[in-house]
Amino acid sequence: MVLGFVVFWPLGLAMLAYILWGDRLPNLARDAREQWNASPLAQGLSSGRGFSGVHPTGNAAFDDYRARELKRLEEERARIDEMRAEFDAFLRELRRARDQEEFDRFMADRGRGPASPSAGTGAGRGAPEA
Repeated sequence: MVLGFVVFWPLGLAMLAYILWGDRLPNLARDAREQWNASPLAQGLSSGRGFSGVHPTGNAAFDDYRARELKRLEEERARIDEMRAEFDAFLRELRRARDQEEFDRFMADRGRGPASPSAGTGAGRGAPEA
């Protein structure tokens, strides 16, 4: 442990923590897991239902309001998901069109043979030659 502090202090600190609390590590992990499983957040996330698994409060007016709002939010989410799918399809088509254009240009350039040295310099397009 002393050598661990001399060589690299975090290693020595880790060794000291293991010596002091090493026998408790399996219990510590088990306790943390039990506390997480007992928490309301973990139960809400593990239900897979999101907010639809919320329990009634006993106030009928509030429960009705909450049900209407959750339904509205679910409809809004579905509409946004549909818009996202349409936009993704649009982007795929745009990429496909761009790829097709680049491929057509490549095939046209390939059919002409080797390019002349002045083809890429702007000569012949109104640029003055040196």
